[in-house]
Amino acid sequence: MSMAPVIAIDGPTASGKGTIAQAVARELGFGCLDSGALYRVVALLALRRRIDTGDALRLAQVARSAHPLFERGRVELDGEDVTEAIRAEEVGRAASHVSAHAAVRDELLQLQRSFRRWPGLVADGRDMGTVVFPDARLKVFLTASVEVRAQRRLKQLMEKGISASLADLLLDLCERDKRDRTRPVAPLKAADDAYELDASSLTVDEVVGQVLAWYRTVSQVQ
Repeated sequence: MSMAPVIAIDGPTASGKGTIAQAVARELGFGCLDSGALYRVVALLALRRRIDTGDALRLAQVARSAHPLFERGRVELDGEDVTEAIRAEEVGRAASHVSAHAAVRDELLQLQRSFRRWPGLVADGRDMGTVVFPDARLKVFLTASVEVRAQRRLKQLMEKGISASLADLLLDLCERDKRDRTRPVAPLKAADDAYELDASSLTVDEVVGQVLAWYRTVSQVQ
């Protein structure tokens, strides 16, 4: 029996890939994997346990023992709803460091692949098309200018009643981009066969429409 089809959507922080992945999954009736949430869970546990984000061995142990549940857009960990907790800026910054460790990525690799079930999966992250699902039917690399991404993040924080500085967010995104693109293991980059899309001036509906059009095209070819 053939493997369930996968749409891999990669891109930098705040490029909108999570929103797009969820919308595409709804349209196709596919499952959805937010791989970044897994690293955020590990980062949250590390912060709570006061584990240094540079300690690869202990972080890998945390990743191995963590068993998050994903249900209807919520994330549960040991009976606790951590959906909002893992989205805190502090956790996001820690996750950027945590995800750079090969040992952590190795621990989470099979967990991510276990989400691949029929009728299909839309997976978003940094290395979905290059490492986790190299045989994905469609690979998309979604980008947006750092200024647009910082504005989006500022809007998200303000809607949650969290004060933030646009200048600080710009600096943080630039640092995360550099860290993600230059890490020695699974760096952020477009797969050779990925469709690249700059969504800086596009609406969510326009991006979703383009991804669905690409999927229909590659599905006819395969």
